[in-house]
Amino acid sequence: MTTGGYFTYIVTYLLMTAGLFIVIARGNLIKKLIGLGIFQTSVYLLYIGPAKLLAGTAPILASGYSVYSNPLPHVLILTAIVVGVATLALGLALVVRIREAYGSIEEDEVLAEDQANTSTTGHA
Repeated sequence: MTTGGYFTYIVTYLLMTAGLFIVIARGNLIKKLIGLGIFQTSVYLLYIGPAKLLAGTAPILASGYSVYSNPLPHVLILTAIVVGVATLALGLALVVRIREAYGSIEEDEVLAEDQANTSTTGHA
């Protein structure tokens, strides 16, 4: 197999690495959500890339076709995309509430204010 045959795997690896790096290295909660979105996209690509067969057609019985593509990976990824959008919407709603409560969306500032509030009230 040539390098072109591994193209989807190379792109998947690059997207996965970039998404994970953004989640770990950034303190801004919006940037973390963007990193999670990039990471999710790489997982979609990981499943969809090998699912398409060369010379394969939609699984509709017709004369002249003998090789069919499996529709199951595409259906699963469509479901995963819907779940990913809903998760992203929930994450954004939580970021809005955190911004209202703490006045910032930077992770360090939120943690510092939370610790200051905890030490002031004496509750763990």
